[in-house]
Amino acid sequence: MAGAKDKVGFLREGLFAKYVVSLVGLVVFVLAVNGAMETWISYRATKTSLTDGLEDKAQAASRRIEQSISELERQISWVTRASQDTIDKRRADYAQLLHQVSVVSLLFQLNGEGREVLRVSRQSTTTGGNVDLSRDMRFTDTVARGVSYSPAHFVDRTPFMSISVAHSGFNAGVTVAEIDLSFLSDSLTDAQVGKAAFAYVVDPRGRVLATSSKGPEVGKDLSKLPQVAAAIAAGREPDWSGTDFNGHAVLTAASAVPKLGWSVLFEQPIAQALTPIRDQLLRVALLIGMGLMVAILAGTLLARRMIIPIAALRAGAHRLGEGDFSHRIDVHTSDELEELAGQFNRMASQLQETYSSLETKVEERTRDLAQSINELKVLEEVGRAVASSLDLDAVLPTITARALEITQADAVLIYDYDAGKRQFNLIEADGIDKSAEGAHVSIDDEGANILSDAAGRGEPIVLADLDHAAEQPLRDVAVNAGFHSVLVVPLIDQQGTLGSLVVLRRASGAFAGSLTGLMRTFANQAVLAMRNARLFTEVDHKGRELAAAHETVQRQAAKLQEQTEQLRNWNRSLEERVEKQLGEIGRIKRLERFLAPQVAQLIASSDGHDALLDSHRREVTVVFCDLRGFTSFTEATEPEEAMNVLREYHAALGELIFRYEGTLDRFAGDGVMILFNAPIQFADHTKRAVKMAVEMRDAIGRLTEKWKNRGHSLGFGLGIAMGYATLGQIGFEQRLEYAAIGSVTNLASRLCDEAKAGQIVVSRRVYGMVEPWVEARALDDLQLKGFNHPVLAMEILSWRDEVENVVDASAARRRM
Repeated sequence: MAGAKDKVGFLREGLFAKYVVSLVGLVVFVLAVNGAMETWISYRATKTSLTDGLEDKAQAASRRIEQSISELERQISWVTRASQDTIDKRRADYAQLLHQVSVVSLLFQLNGEGREVLRVSRQSTTTGGNVDLSRDMRFTDTVARGVSYSPAHFVDRTPFMSISVAHSGFNAGVTVAEIDLSFLSDSLTDAQVGKAAFAYVVDPRGRVLATSSKGPEVGKDLSKLPQVAAAIAAGREPDWSGTDFNGHAVLTAASAVPKLGWSVLFEQPIAQALTPIRDQLLRVALLIGMGLMVAILAGTLLARRMIIPIAALRAGAHRLGEGDFSHRIDVHTSDELEELAGQFNRMASQLQETYSSLETKVEERTRDLAQSINELKVLEEVGRAVASSLDLDAVLPTITARALEITQADAVLIYDYDAGKRQFNLIEADGIDKSAEGAHVSIDDEGANILSDAAGRGEPIVLADLDHAAEQPLRDVAVNAGFHSVLVVPLIDQQGTLGSLVVLRRASGAFAGSLTGLMRTFANQAVLAMRNARLFTEVDHKGRELAAAHETVQRQAAKLQEQTEQLRNWNRSLEERVEKQLGEIGRIKRLERFLAPQVAQLIASSDGHDALLDSHRREVTVVFCDLRGFTSFTEATEPEEAMNVLREYHAALGELIFRYEGTLDRFAGDGVMILFNAPIQFADHTKRAVKMAVEMRDAIGRLTEKWKNRGHSLGFGLGIAMGYATLGQIGFEQRLEYAAIGSVTNLASRLCDEAKAGQIVVSRRVYGMVEPWVEARALDDLQLKGFNHPVLAMEILSWRDEVENVVDASAARRRM
C-alpha cells in the first residue's frame, strides 16, 4: 500500500505533471504563434487594402473638386474678355453667368484702381458703388497673378469662397465671383464613399467645407483631430489612423487639393474594418482548444509509460542512500533510463570498494591531525616565550629547540645581520656547538652567499644536495660537518633584514612544502623577538639620554630665569625708545605725502615744524606742465602703451622736482603742478622754479624724440606764475594732501594751456625775478579764461648763466 501511495504521489507531483504540462504548453505555443502570425499577416493585408482603397477614393474626390473649381474659373474668365468694354455689356454677361452657373451667387467688377464699379447678384444689380477694395487681397493677389482664390468663409453655416480673375488688357480691372461651396458635397455621395465609410473636405484651418451623409457637420472645426492636423500641416506625412468627430478610432486617408490648400479625408471606423480579423481570432481560439485536448491525452499516455522504470530507479537510489551497496537496479527499457540504472549500479560497486578503504584513510588523517596539533602546541610555546621576555638569550634557544623538534632535522642555526658591517653573525644554534670557531660564525654579505640570496629574494631557499651545490662559505662548512641538505629562511620585516634561520639535515633531499611554511612561521616569531629586543635596547638608551638632558635643562632653566629678569628691564627701556622712534616715523610718513624726502627729513629733524602744514598765506611760485596731444594719443593707443609713456614722463619730472626741492602738489594724468616756497621757504624760489622748468623742457624734449620713434606725436608745455596763495592740508584723516588755493594756481594753469610744444610761458612778475639769468621774448597780451584783463607774458628761451647747484646751495645754507 505504501508503495502504491508513493507511486500515485510521484505521478501527481513528479515527472507525470511536468511531461503533460510541457507537451500541452508546446502544442499551445505552436498553435498560438501560428495563429498570431496569420492574424498579424491578415491584419496588415486588410489594413493595407482598406487604406489603399480609401486613398484612391480621396484622390479621386480631390481631382473632381479641382476639376470643378477649374471649370468655374474658366466660366468666370469668359465674362472678363476685353470685348465687353461697357457697363451694360458687362452686366449682361454677369446676369447670363448667374443664370447658367447656379453655384455663383454674386459677381462684382473692380476697376484698375481697385474700386467697385458693378455688382450683380440674383436679387439686385448695383453700379457705381465706388467702394475702395484696392488693399483687398482679392484685388492685389489677382493683379499680381491673374487669378486668385480667397479663403473660405461661412454665411449661416454655408461655406463660400471668392474666385477673382483679372480682365484682359493693361490695368483693366478684376471680376470677383462669390461661389457657394455646397456643391462640393456632390463629390462625396454614398455611392462614391461607400456604405461603411464617410468623407469630408476641410480648408487649411481645419473647418469642414463639405461632407458625406455620415460625416461631420459643415462648418465644424476638426483641426485638433490628429489626422486633420497632419493633413493641413505643411511637409508632414499623413496619418493612416486617427479619431473621428465622435471620438471613435478610424482608418483614414487624405488627399490634397493643391490649388486651394484644401484636404479631402476618407475615413472608416476600425471596428467595422477589422471584422474579418475578429472572425479569424475566433477560429484560432477554437483550434487551440482542440489542440489542448489532444496534447493532454497524448501527454498522459507518454508519462505513464515512463513511470515504472523511474519508480525502480527511485527505489534503488533510496536503498543506496540507506547504505545497501549490494543492491542492484533492474531496468530493461533500452533507452537512457536503462543506462542511468547501469550508472547507479556501477556507483554502488565503487562506493562498496571505497567504504572498505575508508578506515585506512581515517587512520592516516588522524596521524596527520596529531602532527598538526603538535605543531600548533610548539608554535604556542614559542609565542609565549616571545611575548614573555625581551631577552634574546632566553627566547632564541626556545625557537631553535622547538624548530629542531618539529622538523626532525639535525641542526638549526639563527644568524643576526649587522647592516653596518654587512655581515651575518651566528647568535644561536642547536645541533652544533655555537662557540666553535669556523667560517660559519661570521659570513660576509658579499659574493656567492645563500643567506644574502634568501634575504634579497625575501623567500626561503632549499638546497637538496649540498655536495653538488656551488661553493660558498656555509656550504663548505656544512658539508665538512656531515650535513647534505639545507633550508634557509630569511628574517626580514618592513624595516629591513634582521638575519636568517638555517635548518640542516645530514640526509640529502628536498624539504616538504608544509615544512617550509612552518619554518616561515618560526622565522616570523624570531623576527618579532629580535625586533622587540632591539627596540628595548634603543628605548633604554634613549631613556638614559633623556635623564641626562633633563638635568641639563634644569640647570639652563635656572640660568634663563636670571637672564629673563635682565631682559625684562631691557624691554622697558626699549619700549620707551621704540615709542619715541615710532612717533618720529609717523611724522616723516605724514610729511612725505606732500614733500620730497629730503624736505620731509628736514621738517622731521626739528621740533615745531608741524605748524608749517597748518593753513596760512604766503607768496609762492607755481609751475604747471602737461603733454600736448595726450588726449588724442590715449584714444588711439592701447592702455598699456599709454601707461608706459606716463611712467617715463613722471620719472623724468620727479627726479627734477626732488632735485630742486619743489613740493609736488599732484599728478593728474599728464598734468603736473609743483609749488615752490611752500611749506619750506627759499629766498630764490622763483629762480629754482624757472631753472627746473628749463631742465624739464630739455629732458622731456629728449623723451618726445624717443616717443616719436615709437610713432607717438606728443609735445610738452609749461606755465609759471608767482603770487600769494593760501596753503595747508585738505582732505580727511585717512587721506590728506597739501594744497595751494588762489588765483596764482589758475594763472599758472592758463599760461600752460597757452604754451605750445617746447614753450615755457611765464608771467611778467616771474620774468622780473629771473631776468638776469634768462633769455626771453615778449608775447602778445593773453586773454585768459577767468581773468578780466589781458595778462602780460614772456616766453623763456634759455638759461643764460651757469648757476651753482641748487641742492648744494641749499645744503650749505642748512649748515650755516
